[in-house]
Amino acid sequence: MMSVSYLYKVMAILYKVIIEGCKGGIFLITNKEAAKVAVVGAGPGGLAAAMLLAAKGYNVEVYEKQAVVGGRSGQLQLGDYRFDRGATFLMMPHLLEELFASAGRSLNDYITLHELDPLYSLHFGDTVFTPSPNQDQTEAEIEKLFPGNGQGYRRFMNDEADKFDRVMPLLQRPFQSAGDYVKKDVLRALPKLHATDTVYNRLSKYFDDERLRYAFTFQAKYLGMSPWECPGTFTILSYLEHKYGLCHPEGGIHRIFEAMAKVITEHGGAVHTSCGVKKVLVQKGQAAGLLLENGEKVEADYVIMGADFGSAMTQLFEPGVLKRYTPEKVARKRYSCSTAMLYLGVNSKVELGHHSVHFAEDYRLNVDEITRLGTLSADASIYIHNPSVLDPTLAPPGKSSLYMLMPVPNLQADIDWEEMGPSVQAEMLERLQRVTGINNLNQRIEESLFFSPMDWRNKLDVYNGATFNLAHNLGQMMYLRPHNTFQEVGGIWLVGGGTHPGSGLPTIFESAKISARLLEEHDRTARSQMVAAGFSGKGISL
Repeated sequence: MMSVSYLYKVMAILYKVIIEGCKGGIFLITNKEAAKVAVVGAGPGGLAAAMLLAAKGYNVEVYEKQAVVGGRSGQLQLGDYRFDRGATFLMMPHLLEELFASAGRSLNDYITLHELDPLYSLHFGDTVFTPSPNQDQTEAEIEKLFPGNGQGYRRFMNDEADKFDRVMPLLQRPFQSAGDYVKKDVLRALPKLHATDTVYNRLSKYFDDERLRYAFTFQAKYLGMSPWECPGTFTILSYLEHKYGLCHPEGGIHRIFEAMAKVITEHGGAVHTSCGVKKVLVQKGQAAGLLLENGEKVEADYVIMGADFGSAMTQLFEPGVLKRYTPEKVARKRYSCSTAMLYLGVNSKVELGHHSVHFAEDYRLNVDEITRLGTLSADASIYIHNPSVLDPTLAPPGKSSLYMLMPVPNLQADIDWEEMGPSVQAEMLERLQRVTGINNLNQRIEESLFFSPMDWRNKLDVYNGATFNLAHNLGQMMYLRPHNTFQEVGGIWLVGGGTHPGSGLPTIFESAKISARLLEEHDRTARSQMVAAGFSGKGISL
């Protein structure tokens, strides 16, 4: 169904055609007469959907609470230093190129991508594994460090190529009914899904060295889950890195989202920052627009919901509107882990690769403490992003912008972050000093910011501080994940990590493509129904 204001628009168009007698011509809807789409949140999903719809001629307006676009992956600036606040891994750049092409633009006109080789450095005590996008080189590196496992790597890549070919179609279409499970693409993928197995178990079939298994399972952190619990389907994450490589956009990942915002405006849309949404306005079960935090009411025919799923369900609707996603039901869902973040502006070069992961000595215990026990680890794994090693635009000359991430339990755990935050920050700094070998690191820090799970929740509206959104257990995948077409209120489509196909930039972009397509199909059908009901439609194109 459509909003009353939108029905009036279509009826006005029909009236104009009738009065003018059509004159045998074709009447085209202009941008002013197109449906208005209000997008809640300028995160990756909201921006991608807005860009696609604006390119199709929809009247698109994006509303973002923060001062910058990108959501939890936007830019953070501390003095003269710039950081990616969240996502730093960019894989499958061809999907991003296709996304921009669908909006009538070339990614290369906005972003300069640098391919990474090695992909990253993985540190297991004194052993450092540096896989390359060149598979021959990676196989040789594996044989040198983990003798006898090179053939396992080749088998893994071959098997995962077949799996990915079968799984990818499932990530590019919606799952809106139980009947979607019996379609041909699911039946074809089913033997390779490994959904009832785990990521760790799958990797154990290829590698006999525990460290090498970890090297291909740590990607489960993109989903905020333990590789001992994460469905075996997601071994494709490490495959994708090795198959398609990783890229660094010059200026940071956030430059992609700034480019998307630019494309939206080029197509006549608008992106409003520092402009939060207070409520989604609902009339007779249909979205009618938005109430902004500044008190302004925005009428809209359709709404794209790009806000964090848990926060949107519990904050953006009047009590009683939602039945499936009441606060109690939202709280019972499973959520990803969180992250403690440290952003540092250092007045010297740092001898670390672009991406480096430093594993805890007892990695299994560390993961269990994060995901199952809800405690802080005495020996934690950490990830360090040192983009200044290849990108001079993020820090002043001769200096470095360092980003350090430590996976930690989300806010469902009994951890007082106001009390524990300072000690966790001190431990992270001490660990970083050992890793970098900079003995006087504290004296070299010119800018710093510590960001805890509590900050993710309070400052960026991330429900439970769960940085990677809803977990990806079997009960929250495909049809059992919140649907792209919102089930509770008409005229709303979901995008982002809280809907199908899931979290992580490539899948978030796919969610935007799915939801934009569904909105367009719904709008086209609604227009056709109005034409059929009110006029024969001869000589008319709506």
